[in-house]
Amino acid sequence: MDWTWYLFRFDGRINRALLWQALLIVALLAALLGVIGQVIHLIEAEGALKLSLKLDFDFGLDDLFKLVDPRAYRSLAPVDRTNLILKAFGLSLFLWIYLATAIKRLHDRDRSGRWIIAFFVVPGLFSQFSDLLPDSNWTLPFSLGASSLWLWGFVEMFCVPGSTGDNRFGPDPLAETEDGSSPAKSWDQQSELELVPPSASPPGGMHVKRSA
Repeated sequence: MDWTWYLFRFDGRINRALLWQALLIVALLAALLGVIGQVIHLIEAEGALKLSLKLDFDFGLDDLFKLVDPRAYRSLAPVDRTNLILKAFGLSLFLWIYLATAIKRLHDRDRSGRWIIAFFVVPGLFSQFSDLLPDSNWTLPFSLGASSLWLWGFVEMFCVPGSTGDNRFGPDPLAETEDGSSPAKSWDQQSELELVPPSASPPGGMHVKRSA
């Protein structure tokens, strides 16, 4: 598998299993950054090693929307600011991975990547800033709407199989090619190097073959 394409590029299609795998990768990276953050906290906390260690793995994607909330930056201690910088770096990486894999999964459903705004951005922003809304019945439809969008997006990306066969975004990731492998990318390979018998090869024994 081309991991650069899988985790960081936005073209092509992936199936449900690869999207779940991407979330597992994000969770493992979040746990690692959580440990690093705790080590930094223990080192900088007045030079004292506090044994009341509480690992905080709150690097979930929900925290991403705290970065655009000014309230998250008020009255931060120096240690908190260090952790905030670490968290901002981690969340930026996790967001890129999530968007790259989720958009490819939307492509697998034959949907434009712009649906990520409805399925992820709108519910996330509403959840972060909903406490600023007045406690009134007229806000209930907005809450139900945001929850419905989130649930719809979860079903679309994580539960429902992709469209069968090729679609406008590329080949079916579950379809087998002639050599028995499953296509991992929607674009054609530009070129590939293969060894051919000396009698058929140019000097040097190597031949550059263009893929169809």
